[in-house]
Amino acid sequence: MIKLSLINSVKGHTMRKLTYFVAATVDGFIASPDSEHTMFVEGEDHGAWVLAQMPETVPTAYRHLVPGLAESENRRFDTVLMGRGTYERGLRDGVTSPYGHLRQHVISTGLVSLPHPAVELASGDPLEFVRALKKEEGLDIWLCGGGKLAASLRDEIDELIVKINPIVIGSGIPLFDSAYSPQRYHVVAGQVFDSGVTIMTYAKRD
Repeated sequence: MIKLSLINSVKGHTMRKLTYFVAATVDGFIASPDSEHTMFVEGEDHGAWVLAQMPETVPTAYRHLVPGLAESENRRFDTVLMGRGTYERGLRDGVTSPYGHLRQHVISTGLVSLPHPAVELASGDPLEFVRALKKEEGLDIWLCGGGKLAASLRDEIDELIVKINPIVIGSGIPLFDSAYSPQRYHVVAGQVFDSGVTIMTYAKRD
């Protein structure tokens, strides 16, 4: 495993932070055109890093597979945000509450209801919703997808953590599904794992 040195420091943040933590291909896609994620490398040494740093990002259905994880407290996040496509991908597998150990919000203007009472629907302005969440007490907020929601929330994303998988797929759901609009980030840290996955952490420039 290769560690990249710290390049930039990050200023303190007085409110809850919104972190977009997601797996992506080398060519910048977070899922296939039909929202599949099977091409990504699972587990291995980069999986151990995720378990150590952000154990609450493991879906509820798999937490029992890691000794002690199901009973552990959340470390970085207590809230997760999903777009319609991300949530409905789980529904295709019968998963109505993917992160039951977190506060779950689906942000969508097209949905009118959700099948699980623990998952809340936010149908208003996504930026206003996230700004209100940030002012609340608690741990940070995890944006887990998808590309359209990430694009709509880009001004409020404080941190971007990308698991770059050594694969090119040519087309699919992009990391940010929006029109051309350059935005620069500070590189905070990076690690290249024996699995071939690189985890890069970026912070938004002021």
